[in-house]
Amino acid sequence: MDRQKLLMIFGGAALAAALLTWFLYSATVAPKTEKLTQVLAANGNLAAGTRLQANHFKKITMAAKDVPPGVLTDGKAGIDRTLLYPLSLNEPVLAARLSSVSGADGVASLIEPGKRAVSVAVNDAASASGLIQARSHVDVLFTKPGSMLEAVTTTVIENVVVLSVGRAVEPVATAPPAGGGNAATTPAPATSGQSRAVTLLVTPEQARVLELAKNQGRVSLALRNPKDESKSEAAEPPSVTAEAIDPGGAYRSQRLKMQAQNRMRGAGPNLRDDKAWADLIGADPNQPPAAPRPPAKKEPPKPKFVIDVFRGEKHVQESFQE
Repeated sequence: MDRQKLLMIFGGAALAAALLTWFLYSATVAPKTEKLTQVLAANGNLAAGTRLQANHFKKITMAAKDVPPGVLTDGKAGIDRTLLYPLSLNEPVLAARLSSVSGADGVASLIEPGKRAVSVAVNDAASASGLIQARSHVDVLFTKPGSMLEAVTTTVIENVVVLSVGRAVEPVATAPPAGGGNAATTPAPATSGQSRAVTLLVTPEQARVLELAKNQGRVSLALRNPKDESKSEAAEPPSVTAEAIDPGGAYRSQRLKMQAQNRMRGAGPNLRDDKAWADLIGADPNQPPAAPRPPAKKEPPKPKFVIDVFRGEKHVQESFQE
């Protein structure tokens, strides 16, 4: 009996050791099986403002613990909705990146509440040589035309976001350089002298200022660093006049104007001066002016005489002047 009990004890210990070994192996070495789920992802690189259709989606498999909140799992939930932000290939489609089902479609959904989209026409010279693209940050400069004394340039709006350049709401894609490298560092070619419409996101008050500036002078854009949020603290917007580029120009212009006025005053005779008037009409200034002649009297008309003349049966009247 003692031998059987001993064998049973050794057998139980061996079984427990085997179970413990299998448990440790499965927990450390054996592959783990995780719960997987299918979600919607972009079928290609999609730009902001794209109206999504069924061909824009594909399903990818992800671990359930890695699924981001708000990801779409049904393609019908994303059809006819508009992208608010660009999507890359195989990037999960999140509801937060799409316009609302009952909201505005297209680019209008990119406009933040309380903002307005206003376009200005600029060329390369007035838009940092074409370097301004969608989502750039710019200042708006207004130049009032006129003479050197009247011309002035003022910064009317500071640090506004560019919604689009033309109809492009995304930065222009650039081809990779021939020798390799990062395509983002290669600037897109710009057409020299080309006029284009740049749409800015502004407040309603800034929209009115911008519209007035467009119709009263020339508008240009100054590109700024997106991280630079500094603004002028002056009560009036910063401006510059011709004095900044030609300090003595205003004085010279005023002096030339006064000289021209003096020459105009001395160019002709002073008609209030009797001598100048006499020289003008060729009269002797020392001779007293002649008395005006009285108007000639008209003689009264002489009386007329009417005589009746009878010639046979004819009777006529003849008039005779004295």
